[in-house]
Amino acid sequence: MSPITPFSGKSRALALIALAQFLALSVWFAGAAALPALLEATSVSPFRQAALTSAVQAGFVIGALLSAFYGLADRMDPRRLFAIGAAIAALANLAALALPAGGLAMIASRAVAGAALALVYPVGIKLAASWARGDAGLLVGLLVGALTLGSAMPFLFNLAEIGLGWQTPFALSAIAALLSCGVILMARAGPGLAPAAAFDPDTISLAVRDPALRLANLGYLGHMWELYAMWAWIGPFLHAYWAPRTQGDAAANLSAFAVVAIGALACVLAGRAADRFGRTSVTMLAMAISGSCALIAGLLFDASPWLMLPLLLIWGMSVIADSAQFSAAITELAPPARVGTLLTVQTAMGFALTTVMVQVLPLWIGVSGWSYAFAPLAIGPAVGVWAMWRLRQRPEAIRMAGGRR
Repeated sequence: MSPITPFSGKSRALALIALAQFLALSVWFAGAAALPALLEATSVSPFRQAALTSAVQAGFVIGALLSAFYGLADRMDPRRLFAIGAAIAALANLAALALPAGGLAMIASRAVAGAALALVYPVGIKLAASWARGDAGLLVGLLVGALTLGSAMPFLFNLAEIGLGWQTPFALSAIAALLSCGVILMARAGPGLAPAAAFDPDTISLAVRDPALRLANLGYLGHMWELYAMWAWIGPFLHAYWAPRTQGDAAANLSAFAVVAIGALACVLAGRAADRFGRTSVTMLAMAISGSCALIAGLLFDASPWLMLPLLLIWGMSVIADSAQFSAAITELAPPARVGTLLTVQTAMGFALTTVMVQVLPLWIGVSGWSYAFAPLAIGPAVGVWAMWRLRQRPEAIRMAGGRR
């Protein structure tokens, strides 16, 4: 295992890649974070409320599919590709400031931001994995931890008193994304970066034709069924939870930030554990815990914060802890020259599913109320546990985590 020592070329590169990922991914949940203040300023239909987040997911899928079709992640300098994506995402967020609040044009700008982020997230993972030497789980965990913190930041931006109201998360995350462009260009790719390859359409189908890759991707889909729907609606859930209590919006925003952000620590811890004990073990445990939390969280809607908040923090950790391990599995199971494209295909499939779940969940909430709001999300982790158990039995699994499966 190649150590990550202070001031080494590896540690400096990883720090820069993670920082750039953190800054750029703050764009993702700007719409979700702005929603409570947006609803105070104007009327937005429930469909469009969900679309402010699901449009990002849909745009990401389109961007990821185009990137995969042209093999961009395997054919371009990944740092420049990352910087281009971050710049476009920032410009899309700035455009949203000038568009009618909650209108179709704003929703379209969120889709553009999502498409641009398809050039950021998978590419950042590929850059981090290029430094892996028996520690792929930890390195990709660092990147997903950065994504998690970035995703949480718009909720914290809400607390900034800069006089912009609902526009605050959009403006501050756009600035962060622009900063990430310069940061990523200072990073170096590792010695494991595969040379560019000619585009091969079979690469996309390989994601489902290869049995081991298919099971890894199915596990990822089970994970994604739950993750972004939880992240997108935990803010409104907590605003509704705190509304009858005296603490109000500030407590809701801080709680939402904490529930999402704490997952960053879990990503790093789970990455180290997966390298030591195996990817399938860590992913199955994380999904079992998060699925259980999804079933219980709504039932505590009327309970004391002393019960609710610890459960949500456990959920916030477990719901993202395993995310990096599905990507790490692809880097170990896939042909090296196809890793970038296959990572992009994996994320495209996952975010296509999240688009549906983010949009459908509020319809379920309207029927069930907050008490059973998140119960359907437990279906995904159950499927994911089964898929990773099946992958563990396959001979190809020996290639993961140095033979620890």
